[in-house]
Amino acid sequence: MFLKISKNSKDQLNYLLNKLISQCIVAGTLETKDRVYGFNRLISRMGLADCGSVLDIYDNDYEIDLPSTNESVVHSAEFSDMAFTIGATINRIIETAVELKIIADVFDLREVLAADLLDCLMGRPSDINNEFYHRYSKSPQEATDWFYTYCQNVQYIQAARITKNVSYKAECDFGLLDITINLSKPEKNPKDIAAERHAISSGYPKCLLCRENEGFSGRVGHPARANHRLISLPDLVNEEWYLQYSPYSYYPEHCIVLSTEHRPMKIDRQTFARIISFLDRFPHYFIGSNADLPIVGGSILSHDHYQGGRYSFAMDRAGLERTFELSSWPDISAGIVHWPMSVIRLAGNDSERIIDCAASILEHWREYSDPEADILAVSDGEPHNTITPIGRMRDGRYELDLVLRNNRCTSEHPMGIFHPHADVHHIKQENIGLIEVMGLAVLPARLVKELDQAAAALINESEVVDEKHQVWISELRVKYPNVSDLNNAEEIIRRETARKFERVLEDAGLFKHDAAGREALVRYIEAVSIL
Repeated sequence: MFLKISKNSKDQLNYLLNKLISQCIVAGTLETKDRVYGFNRLISRMGLADCGSVLDIYDNDYEIDLPSTNESVVHSAEFSDMAFTIGATINRIIETAVELKIIADVFDLREVLAADLLDCLMGRPSDINNEFYHRYSKSPQEATDWFYTYCQNVQYIQAARITKNVSYKAECDFGLLDITINLSKPEKNPKDIAAERHAISSGYPKCLLCRENEGFSGRVGHPARANHRLISLPDLVNEEWYLQYSPYSYYPEHCIVLSTEHRPMKIDRQTFARIISFLDRFPHYFIGSNADLPIVGGSILSHDHYQGGRYSFAMDRAGLERTFELSSWPDISAGIVHWPMSVIRLAGNDSERIIDCAASILEHWREYSDPEADILAVSDGEPHNTITPIGRMRDGRYELDLVLRNNRCTSEHPMGIFHPHADVHHIKQENIGLIEVMGLAVLPARLVKELDQAAAALINESEVVDEKHQVWISELRVKYPNVSDLNNAEEIIRRETARKFERVLEDAGLFKHDAAGREALVRYIEAVSIL
């Protein structure tokens, strides 16, 4: 069917499609010799193949406004400038596609088309892997730097959306915490929700982490992944795994390492072996795993995976509050990290020894109980103890942080004894996963409006504040009387929000920082020291 395009629309499409091609050539996702091929793929995907007489390809880059520095986008030092430039162009193409009724104005369909168009202008998985390992042969960091930038430029990493997050640092009792209010994912409108309601799920891919997402166009209800690429990690402890970056990263180079097989999360000796094997390949990254039990685990427990990246969290920087010796592991340094949660830090030079040591501590912890500290390994046949492990290289040594977790619930704490308690739910009530364990809060978008209201209410008691925050605001008025400056009020709210997050971490900690908690910690150290 021939699509009628007005001259204005023709000129606009010509400009935008050619501009996108030229930008991708500059970004290195497309070769100059592939310009005609790329143009034909674009117009085919948009259903414009019959419009050749009204669409033209420009032969020379200089005819296009290359890389633009005047787009109205927010730049961030973490992301490449080309990521924002290409993102602005693809957004204008999608708007034009909606105006021409090439696609319906539905969020998921917009995402699918955008990813499909960029897939036309980037390499196949084998090309990406070849380039990655060519660079890896020179330097692992050069390889990850290149791949991270590449994923931004093809819009798999949503740089422009990530910069919308509200992020700041706040000094608390346990260090400088990172606070993020997540605004990355756009809210869906009623048309989007209606489309999802009528969508038929095929069960393919099985989840958002499955390798089958690579190149998958997506559909209503399943994110677009046509521009998604994976790096193969062969023989990661006798299995092939894959490396990708998170499309909505919370910190620099936020990567995911995923199993080829769709299988549940499991923390065991192999977990520590994979962490060490990954560090051998990428010593400039940390890597860790969410725990493998509900409540203390992450949001996707159905697919075995790890998260890593290049960032120093508050927990990384925290020192040891005490050291102890492990009788069977004299060559392994061991200590308790000064942190709201209960963390054993191991350090050593021998990879097999530190793996075996961590596995021994895990096995012991699985069966450890201390009723005086509310720690039961099992109740009613349900296991409760597990570990959130994080690994890094420090001063040429392997370092493993083993965060002790327990997911037991009671009538007093139905969401978990070692879970955020009810009095902090107005700020955070979701599971405390790997990222937050290390000191980076991921808070809900609702807080942007609610915290603005809270700051205003701190100045003027007549201001309306969400009911869930009223007790908190009353407490802050006592703590900070006579606040009259809005900037000062906003700073207070930000700082006290961070302190609430610190309380969240304290709630999730097993051995509290009080007399009873310290006594319980001594009992545990005495038990684990004889391993």
